[in-house]
Amino acid sequence: MEVLETNISGCFEIQPKMLKDNRGWFLKTFHLDQFRDQGLETNWEEEYFSCSNKNVLRGIHFQIPPNEHFKLVTCLNGKVLDVIIDLRKSSSTYLKCFSTILTDENNKMVYIPKGCGHAFLSLEDNSVLFYKVSTVYSPKNDKGILWNTINYDWPISNPTLSPRDTQHPSLNNFINPF
Repeated sequence: MEVLETNISGCFEIQPKMLKDNRGWFLKTFHLDQFRDQGLETNWEEEYFSCSNKNVLRGIHFQIPPNEHFKLVTCLNGKVLDVIIDLRKSSSTYLKCFSTILTDENNKMVYIPKGCGHAFLSLEDNSVLFYKVSTVYSPKNDKGILWNTINYDWPISNPTLSPRDTQHPSLNNFINPF
């Protein structure tokens, strides 16, 4: 497993090693010691899946204190553009964005620290994302920022959004608790 730093402090792109032979393949997505050796927290409390059609954009989502969480995401089917923004005011990478393509073929994972917003754009129908998070979902602490108000050049101008995601405040109007 290769753990690579990104341009956001505390955010890592993880490339697990896949073993393939004539029977198929085997992929280890988590090894406690390797995560701990990198200083990554590993106390997962909840995990879930989402399935999205092409051009669906989900995000930018995060939970605010006291239920902020770090998360680990990977794409189990299809292809997504995964985008993270650092919302931590004291971070040296405050408001920087990181993006990567996650697919069922490249097996990449992204470790997202507390205080960062997360979004993804599905690039294919039936794209399935798997998430592990460190806190249980808290509806009152579940927040977001309007996707097109961050400093990121999205490859789409009119994605399919949930009604909730159209109502998030712009980054400029976001009251930042981080």
